[in-house]
Amino acid sequence: MTTQAPLASDALPSRWPIVAGAVVLLTAIISVLLIAFAWPSVRSSVHDVPIAVAGPTTAVAQIRAALDQHLPGGFEITEVADTAAAEQLIRNRQVYGAIDLSSGTPHVIVASAASTAVAQTLQSMGTGLGQAGSTGSPVAVRDLAALPGDDPRGAGLSAGALPLVMGGLLGAVLLTRLVHGAVRRAAGALAFSATAGLTVAAILQFWLGSLSGSYPANSGAVALTIAATSLTVLGLESLLGYAGIGIGALVMMLIGNPLSGTATAPEMLPGWSGTLGQLLPPGAGGRLLRSTAFFDGRGAAHAVSVLVTWVALGAVLCLVGGLRARRTSNGAAVRRPPQSVADGDFVRHEPQPWQRA
Repeated sequence: MTTQAPLASDALPSRWPIVAGAVVLLTAIISVLLIAFAWPSVRSSVHDVPIAVAGPTTAVAQIRAALDQHLPGGFEITEVADTAAAEQLIRNRQVYGAIDLSSGTPHVIVASAASTAVAQTLQSMGTGLGQAGSTGSPVAVRDLAALPGDDPRGAGLSAGALPLVMGGLLGAVLLTRLVHGAVRRAAGALAFSATAGLTVAAILQFWLGSLSGSYPANSGAVALTIAATSLTVLGLESLLGYAGIGIGALVMMLIGNPLSGTATAPEMLPGWSGTLGQLLPPGAGGRLLRSTAFFDGRGAAHAVSVLVTWVALGAVLCLVGGLRARRTSNGAAVRRPPQSVADGDFVRHEPQPWQRA
């Protein structure tokens, strides 16, 4: 007499405490997602944004006092002697803009390609300075590094930050599922980063018109950003399994992307979050792409060093994970007893892997 196994549909319903636990877990997840993406935007403000003020010492002191009164702690001011020095700081990405008093009549120099949010703030400050002056006329504003005419708000660059992170994560997940071997996975991640860099940069630069500058340099910036994400997640997965993918997604998506400051500026994010964001691939990648696209690569050294560090870390993790998997496989082969195969009246022992020539 045979007994039929119960069908899946015959399984008993889950207990209500399990249902309640699932609801609590899902509520916690959506709360964390909301905080991660909404908190930086809601608490974004101008604080310690580096700008330059050019002109005589007395005039600079007056502007400093006016800025501190209007936005206390909003700007970190660097005093320079003339317009050329202020422009040099802007081109080198040491400051976001400048207030120039060297010619007697104040005017504002901005770099919208560095941050449209900071540029708009400086333009508002220039309007306030003009209304407070004796003439009451608006202060002239000059954009030293303007965004392309096809995308004057920088929407493509801001929106492209999330797909870069998702692309790196997706690449790591698919390589984990489809490719075996740590070296082959790492090689696949680097190859994918190169092709994705060429494709994404072409879309942003030639189709959407969101980038200027050198296409090869922009492609390299995108590729390095994707490689930093993919290799890191691959390395974590090789050591921790699926938990490593979860940790990588948490770091890159829930921490790195909201704190990247790509849409505004790292200095506008609350507290220490902007500094932290620049130490993660999304923030460093966004700064690098702005540097290659609009500033001829100036100011990119820190971003490149951060991304290269993450790439190296991911490669080391992949190597360690591969070596550990190989030791585990060899240990299992040593513990496995020899297999006997009957061959007529004789018994032939299959040679072990280390016995084969």
